[in-house]
Amino acid sequence: MMVLVRHGQSEWNLKNLFTGWRDVGLTEVGIAEAREAGRRIRAKGLRFGIGFTSALSRAQRTLDLILEETGETALPVVRDQALNERDYGDLSGLNKDDARKKWGEEQVHIWRRSYAVAPPGGESLRDTGARVWPYYIHRIQPHVMRGEGVLIAAHGNSLRALIMALDGLSADEVVRLELATGLPILYRLNADTSVAEKVELAG
Repeated sequence: MMVLVRHGQSEWNLKNLFTGWRDVGLTEVGIAEAREAGRRIRAKGLRFGIGFTSALSRAQRTLDLILEETGETALPVVRDQALNERDYGDLSGLNKDDARKKWGEEQVHIWRRSYAVAPPGGESLRDTGARVWPYYIHRIQPHVMRGEGVLIAAHGNSLRALIMALDGLSADEVVRLELATGLPILYRLNADTSVAEKVELAG
């Protein structure tokens, strides 16, 4: 069993800024979203053996808040930049509307939504997957296959890349995938590591 959660709303989500690897905190809304995720997980009676998160504090804080709600604050947690958000390079810290004025609506849309085109100095979604997929296979999946509950708190694009592999999505399908902040997604795997069940733990 494995649960994926995109971090709660961050300060830069609220300000409509490209965040990427910049380390920004959660808003009050984001804190509430993380706590609600924990309550939904607890309501399902799910228990974990290990947690994974990125090197960025908004994901780490989300994981901590979830574990407070589930009563598992002593859970061993692994933090690794392999699960970091996509690096937006030269766009990082810019307001999305300002970026559109500078480079044009079409170009910014391509950088944000194409699978293989990276913004200047940054990563494409394919590049993000190139670090997420091996990390999942070598570090995370073995825990799941041993029957340990695994909780992953990460980012929109690192989780999008992971879900692409889990769900067998095409490049066109994955760029249309939207992940809500603070929404836990439960996966159960078959013995051959394919997905047996996927459930969004909505309200």
